[in-house]
Amino acid sequence: MKLLEVIGIEKKEERGNGLIDINFTQKRFEKIAIAGETGSGKSTLLKIIAGLTQPDAGNTYFEEVRVKGPYEELIPGHKGIAYLYQNFDLPHFLTVEQVLIYANPLSDTEAEKDPFAHSLYETCRITHLLKRRTDQLSGGEKQRVALTRLLITQPKLLLLDEPFSNLDMIHKNILKEVIAEISDKLEITCTLVSHDPLDTLSWADTILVMKEGKIIQHGTPEDLYKKPESEYVAGLFGKYNLLPPPLSKILLGAKYKSTDKEGLFIRPEHLTVTKAERDLAIKGIIYKTYYYGSHSELAIRVERGYIITVRTIHSHSFERGHVVYVSLLQ
Repeated sequence: MKLLEVIGIEKKEERGNGLIDINFTQKRFEKIAIAGETGSGKSTLLKIIAGLTQPDAGNTYFEEVRVKGPYEELIPGHKGIAYLYQNFDLPHFLTVEQVLIYANPLSDTEAEKDPFAHSLYETCRITHLLKRRTDQLSGGEKQRVALTRLLITQPKLLLLDEPFSNLDMIHKNILKEVIAEISDKLEITCTLVSHDPLDTLSWADTILVMKEGKIIQHGTPEDLYKKPESEYVAGLFGKYNLLPPPLSKILLGAKYKSTDKEGLFIRPEHLTVTKAERDLAIKGIIYKTYYYGSHSELAIRVERGYIITVRTIHSHSFERGHVVYVSLLQ
């Protein structure tokens, strides 16, 4: 069932992160991630969906009701949509429990005993923080409290604008677990903006890629990762190799298509490397090795000065200067 429909949204901005003819729909419980470089218009789009920024053209419909902008509403925002700002703020010198009771639409007495609220505290991993003042919390803890404050109103759509930025790895992983459970346990549809490919690829059902205010590609995480339509899209989701036609032809053999003029996009883990010569393999010399714990990456210099990156778990077998042969992983 369709929950959100964005039709022809446009917004002009002097800073350059405006929007041009944005169109997409979101089904109930569909997890959508929006990816793109800084200034591509991601945050502007979220604010328009939330009713916090007025579009210059187009409309957004939430449950078939048009979302009005701040020029049309005395208090900006749309009922049923919650927006978590990048630079959120919490009341100072109050306890977490007080902040959440004040945010609860129930009376103070009912809010203290509200079973949904207490279940939410557990989901957001903040039960142990209730008696602390907000100025005694770490950045990650404040983020989860701010999220809880929004969710306590039981929105149907949650918009998350770079929720993982400026968090250390421990708090980032906790927040990832929380966001993953929001859809499952609370039945809240989520849209998330993030720069980190690991935040979106493992979470989203659909990813929209934005550049200069336009959606330039959309699809499943697997489609965008394996079949990027440009270097821009490929680069957003991790390391890649763009092999020119002569090298692509060596790897693909009879499967090579001469229409592929831009070259062949291949992720480092989709290649394999050996010291033994083989068919459909590119000869090269190891230029540098990089160790990442769970795997290593080999930078291999091949003909015409191109560098191919290959991911391997057998780094001890290869050293700088070794002659190797790179082929597609079967």
